Amino acid sequence: MNLKKRWSELMLELGLKENVEMYESLISAYSEAHRHYHDLSHLQMVLKQFASVEQLAENKSHVELALWFHDAVYKLFSTTNEKDSAKWASDFLQASGATKDVVESVAGLIRATSHTSAATSNDEKLIVDIDLSVLGQPQKVYEKYSIDVRREYRLVPQFIYNKKRSKILCSFMSKSRIFFFDEFEILLGKQAANNVHNELLSLGVIKC
Repeated sequence: MNLKKRWSELMLELGLKENVEMYESLISAYSEAHRHYHDLSHLQMVLKQFASVEQLAENKSHVELALWFHDAVYKLFSTTNEKDSAKWASDFLQASGATKDVVESVAGLIRATSHTSAATSNDEKLIVDIDLSVLGQPQKVYEKYSIDVRREYRLVPQFIYNKKRSKILCSFMSKSRIFFFDEFEILLGKQAANNVHNELLSLGVIKC
């Protein structure tokens, strides 16, 4: 995927100038050394996933820009990464002359990827499904994902990591289905449940 071309096309859709400096800043952010999963490959993955389901979006350009920024700030021990990423996007949009509605829409979509509160709007549900689509990938892809996440938190003692990781995974399994949209649930839901179940077993969790 040609990320620079994609960025340029998105800026055109939003009626903004090309903003090459912001593009380069985002690429630099996703290339930080401490990232092993939340890196450029992840950005490319979610953008590719979105391209396959963009017809589901109510505000296509808003969702796509939110995906560009959703992990732009990624500090390992921060609890405000999504909030900080949303602020970065908001500051960028305001400086670029975007309307208040666009700023609030994009920021809200980014905050939805924290997975700490229920997504309510169509596009919030869509961006959450896209962000979680890695859960439903083939087993080997999922195993690499879980290994890469552990590498990001390699300084965390195993027993603490197991506890916190299990809590996140159990939150997915506690729902009647992992994905909001049928397009995701039908294609990825069963594999996602199997992958999460197997990782929980590897963490020593038999039942959530």
